Amino acid sequence: MEAGVGLPDAEGARSASGATNARDLRKALKAGAAGTPPHDESSPAETPPPASDAFPAALREALGRRGLSLERVSERLRARGIGVSQATLSSWQRGRSQPERARSLRAVEVLEEILDLPGGALRSLLGPRRPRGRVAPARGEGAALQVLGEDSVVEKALGERFRHFNQETGSLLIHDVVTLGASGTLSNLTTTNVLRANRAGADRALFVLSFDDEQAEPLDIRVTSGRLGEATYLKGLKSLVLEIHFGRELAKLDTTVVSYAVDVSPSREPATHYERWSRANLHEYLQQVFFHPDALPSGCRRYFRDQVGSPPRAQRRISMNDSHSTHVLASRCKPGVHGVAWDFDTGE
Repeated sequence: MEAGVGLPDAEGARSASGATNARDLRKALKAGAAGTPPHDESSPAETPPPASDAFPAALREALGRRGLSLERVSERLRARGIGVSQATLSSWQRGRSQPERARSLRAVEVLEEILDLPGGALRSLLGPRRPRGRVAPARGEGAALQVLGEDSVVEKALGERFRHFNQETGSLLIHDVVTLGASGTLSNLTTTNVLRANRAGADRALFVLSFDDEQAEPLDIRVTSGRLGEATYLKGLKSLVLEIHFGRELAKLDTTVVSYAVDVSPSREPATHYERWSRANLHEYLQQVFFHPDALPSGCRRYFRDQVGSPPRAQRRISMNDSHSTHVLASRCKPGVHGVAWDFDTGE
């Protein structure tokens, strides 16, 4: 999707039918990290795959033969001093991206050793190496870098997939509902996103949720519109990567609705704000924040940032109603970071 989510300081999950408990969620996270390849209906098994599919096909076959999960492979790479996330490995084996940067190509060489393959067995399937120097970012990547900056948490969480992050779709309308608990910490985030296809064939979108506190982790995920393709929690980055399938391929300019909710474990400190980044114009953005009656803020305000981490500007106080909630509605939102902040009285 075109927007990234910021949780207290900062963008599914199950089938459309219902919820997961904490044990089921751990299974879903593990399954998403394992990156089970999709069913291939394109050709008989004996037909050699196209050159563009050769690398992911060989990687999937080698992983299956060795019986290694992507989590275990990522750990072995990290033990060799090479950081490649499970999400990136999943993207490689699905053919949604391929190793191109120097560190990724080095990872492929070590992968060959881990998977007991001859030297060059995987590397030779990647095609010609790109010219040295920084590769000009794709249009979507460049727009994201303008808002996120270099080496952002989102880029690290997505790995190679960041370069083509949700270029097939764009968000038209986003509605976030943020619920805080009695201690003032985030307890639930519910998001509804209306997306439009930029090209025919779009069938899924990625979402990255980032947390400030390492104690704030996803406990329960429910998807009411869409289907889980991947759910990977990256504890070191305090980020949850969700891939939600639409359930059908969209025609160009066709729209679809994705809705999901995430319950969050309590963090150490009360939340102070919630913000969402967008790399393109949104037709409309609505954020609602619901406070617990035992933890009401002394004041709330809306703000805008040109880039994640830059000073907030265009700040304006907003009121709270009898339901202990506040909201901000913005139309024709320009790229940047839209947020709501609040203050809790701490006493003398």
